[in-house]
Amino acid sequence: MKIIDITRELFEAPVYPGDPRPELEPVRRISEGDNCNLSVLHACLHNGTHMDAPLHFCADGQDMGEMDLSACIGECSVIEWDGYLTGADVEKMRPTLRERVLFKGAVQITQSAAFALSDCQVTLIGVESQTVEPEGGHGEVHRQLLGERVLLLEGIDLSKVTPGVYFLFAAPLKIAGADGTPVRALLLDRKN
Repeated sequence: MKIIDITRELFEAPVYPGDPRPELEPVRRISEGDNCNLSVLHACLHNGTHMDAPLHFCADGQDMGEMDLSACIGECSVIEWDGYLTGADVEKMRPTLRERVLFKGAVQITQSAAFALSDCQVTLIGVESQTVEPEGGHGEVHRQLLGERVLLLEGIDLSKVTPGVYFLFAAPLKIAGADGTPVRALLLDRKN
């Protein structure tokens, strides 16, 4: 079995416009006479590879501490898609979709695709960009998917992944009250 890390390195990953850049602040250093190295991480919960909780766009949505981990762990489809994804496109790919779907490429999920994906009983959607929202979107796609408890895994790196079926492990940090969290996302390829 081959393990493929699809997580972007936090400090090298793109930052969504307007979000703060992550910083690592040294607090203690062995080189300065301390007995250990200790650092503080300052980061937006949506920096790098991260997961959105329903609370991100739904006022009464679940936070990261309440998430059902079964949505984050299990078989997934990796589908290559560049450009706008419509509801009609989702209907065509429906027979090949698993509960978790990762899109490789510059996908732009339209509102009709968000409705269709919700209707397909998808529990998690992953994209390589920092947001599932299409360019110029105002949160409609987030609200539709998160409102239906479809988790969003954003900022993944599928550059070394061939489309197909994999086993996904993308457990979020358990943070009560959080609208998102960094994630270490892995694909297991059982064919190798």
